[in-house]
Amino acid sequence: MGSVEPQNQDSAKSIKFPLSFSFAMGAVAGVVTLVVSAGGTRNGLRWDLGGIAFGIAFVATLLIASLLVMGHKENDPSLSEGSGINRRSADRLKQARAESQAQDGGEGPAAGADQDTDDDGTPSR
Repeated sequence: MGSVEPQNQDSAKSIKFPLSFSFAMGAVAGVVTLVVSAGGTRNGLRWDLGGIAFGIAFVATLLIASLLVMGHKENDPSLSEGSGINRRSADRLKQARAESQAQDGGEGPAAGADQDTDDDGTPSR
């Protein structure tokens, strides 16, 4: 029922960016926490808090980045073909009016001939 997705030939490249990005974000969080948690120059650096902050930031960023990479899927080229893409409702309205006037045999007022209309040709209130 479902379509089989093609295997990604560049799977090593697809995991490389999330890993490196997560490491960088974890390093920033670890260093900031390491320095800020010291509480001044007289106290020692809190390596335990820096390591915890690094781990939490690394795992959270890796999870989010990996989900974003896995969720990406290219659209099927056939989706860009057809009559439903890039159609404006104003064009469809003009076409519908022309078809209804053709069915009426040209009877009735032309669109906006006897009425005040706004910019889109819709009768104003």
